[in-house]
Amino acid sequence: MSANTFQVPTMAKLAAEGKTPEVLFWVGCAGAFDSRYKKVTIAFARILHKIGVNFAVLGTEESCTGDPAKRAGNEFLFQMQAIANIELLNMYGVKKIVTACPHCFNTLKNEYPSLGGNYEVLHHTTFLQQLINEGKIKLTDTHEFRGKRITYHDSCYLGRANDIYEAPRAVLEQLDADLVEMKRSKAKGLCCGAGGAQMFKEPEKGKKDINIERIEDALETGANVIAVACPFCMTMMIDGVKNKEKEDKIAVYDISELIARSLQT
Repeated sequence: MSANTFQVPTMAKLAAEGKTPEVLFWVGCAGAFDSRYKKVTIAFARILHKIGVNFAVLGTEESCTGDPAKRAGNEFLFQMQAIANIELLNMYGVKKIVTACPHCFNTLKNEYPSLGGNYEVLHHTTFLQQLINEGKIKLTDTHEFRGKRITYHDSCYLGRANDIYEAPRAVLEQLDADLVEMKRSKAKGLCCGAGGAQMFKEPEKGKKDINIERIEDALETGANVIAVACPFCMTMMIDGVKNKEKEDKIAVYDISELIARSLQT
């Protein structure tokens, strides 16, 4: 096994060895199945592995949190999915969960406690900020994003739903880049158009898709990089960039990818 490859342990494997990790990395459906967001999963796992965080994943035992079902109005299906997950998490004695998906984060943090699932749940941007503050994450002086113009798109489920605005920006500031805000940001940010289970249906008829409206906000900043912290936002922003035929000029990255590509070796 080369220095660049490593095996992420599963909760089942560690349990069989009588071990419990400090952190459960909740991958989420997008992180497991979406071809683009799989790269985010790998990037975040590489960061955790490199700095020595004791973590594991559920692997094939992980199921959807039930968020899309709940947002689409199927409370019965949501509770079925949630209770099955809670029984599994409690069986493994999980205490701390970190996830790169704001939808998973919001559901695990705010919806699961009433069903018996009580855990410390962190979004990966908050966890990255903590690791930076503790001096565990150090970036190179020569990384590719230094001096680049970066704008950050606020995820609705991270921002307005959970009031997390500063952690993603604090992480981005470590890149020593030119961080520029869109005219609509933080509490006044504009949805990418995919939240509330809208990701899984075609948009209603109108003059303009929301993600096109949002990508125009991003283009106005003159940014080279659009930073996101949500798989749905990533898909909608990438589609917006393609719509404007700017793929050769503007890149869309998850915050963890920016950090992973800038880590000291």
